[in-house]
Amino acid sequence: MEYHFINEFRRGGNMLDKPPHTTDITEQTEHNIHSANTNYNFLSRNYKHKINAYLSGQFIYRQSYYGTQRDPNAYGTTADNSMMGGVQYSYSSERFLFMPSVVTTGVELNYNTMSDEMLGYNRKLDQEVNTKSTFLQNEWKNAAWSILTGVRLDKHNLIKKAILSPRINIRYAPTPLVVLRGGYSTGFRAPQAFDEDLHITAVGGEVSIIQLSPGLKPEYSQTVSISADLYKAFGHVETNLLIEGFYTHLKDVFLLEEIGKDPQGNLLKERRNGSGAVVKGVNIEGKIAPGRKFQLQMGGTIQESMYNKPESWSNNPNVDPQRKMFRTPDIYGYFTATCTPTEAFNISLSGVYTGPMLVQHFAGYIPEDTEFRTPGFFDSTIKLAYNFFATDKTTWQLNGGVQNILNSFQKDFDRGPLRDAGYMYGPSLPRTFFAGIKLTM
Repeated sequence: MEYHFINEFRRGGNMLDKPPHTTDITEQTEHNIHSANTNYNFLSRNYKHKINAYLSGQFIYRQSYYGTQRDPNAYGTTADNSMMGGVQYSYSSERFLFMPSVVTTGVELNYNTMSDEMLGYNRKLDQEVNTKSTFLQNEWKNAAWSILTGVRLDKHNLIKKAILSPRINIRYAPTPLVVLRGGYSTGFRAPQAFDEDLHITAVGGEVSIIQLSPGLKPEYSQTVSISADLYKAFGHVETNLLIEGFYTHLKDVFLLEEIGKDPQGNLLKERRNGSGAVVKGVNIEGKIAPGRKFQLQMGGTIQESMYNKPESWSNNPNVDPQRKMFRTPDIYGYFTATCTPTEAFNISLSGVYTGPMLVQHFAGYIPEDTEFRTPGFFDSTIKLAYNFFATDKTTWQLNGGVQNILNSFQKDFDRGPLRDAGYMYGPSLPRTFFAGIKLTM
């Protein structure tokens, strides 16, 4: 059994030494988070029967202020309580139909209550959500083949009918050096308020509030993927290449659209269903290990994320509807390299590339809503570490390095109380130097 408690305070804006309602702009939250979980596992003596029972809960209380122009009405409170429990049973068979298999079945219950109040904005949300689920899957597996088929049945209290979600995954390894995979899966998002819908953003000296469309329907997804995993050794040099293609179709996709202002003058955005969307692409990853002292791993993805039809996001007549999904780059990638010249000394170098993407920029600091195509960013980090072995069980480590070596960072932040607080993109930190000491016992 585990229990955790977290108290977290965050504040952004100006006049940080003043009360929030006496500043030009402030976003402030304080969270008290209690979480606990427990589980029970049983394994029979012949290893054929396995039972897993689990129960977890999380209880969050949040006090917040999202406001501009010394607004005394921008205080709010949120209570978000959730519990999840379930039981799984697995049976291993030496042969079922045509191959050894493991069949797994179970039930699960998710329960959540959320109460969010900002009385100054005349906003009050009380939501109770429960989902009852059951599932059944079977995996046939031997050295060359793995075939997993399964189905999940969910009954969500905000959705009239139960939802059946099938999936299938197939793995075929004609040789130990070649692994081919293919899969199909389905899923859904319920028409409920999520944590991101409670976040209020300062825009143009006002605040932006998200509300759910009265006719919001579930969002459904279907995903197909295929991949080839190739291994090859060239003498002492081991290599691995993964090539993967994926295609996801979203029906009744969720999107946000600006719909005007409320009686208090706050900007309103509505979570509603769009025409649908498709996300497809190719992912390539590679690894190379010339020896135990050096390893390199890198990968890249080319992706297209498009709505079926152009979708409106602003009520400004000068802003055209857009088919391209916002904040979805067409290309992104990463690399990690580690070098261990000696047992005590370690060098690691890593980087993440994020390609250009479309972002929304709301009026306030700028004259009117607009779209902006960001530049690409390469966020690289180097870390050097040296270990001092005090005893067989005690090690001191001295480390240091640089994050975002090239200082690849956004240059055009909005400023002042009229800024769009959501207009941020790229790496979260500029060039940053760090050092540390670590004790392992």
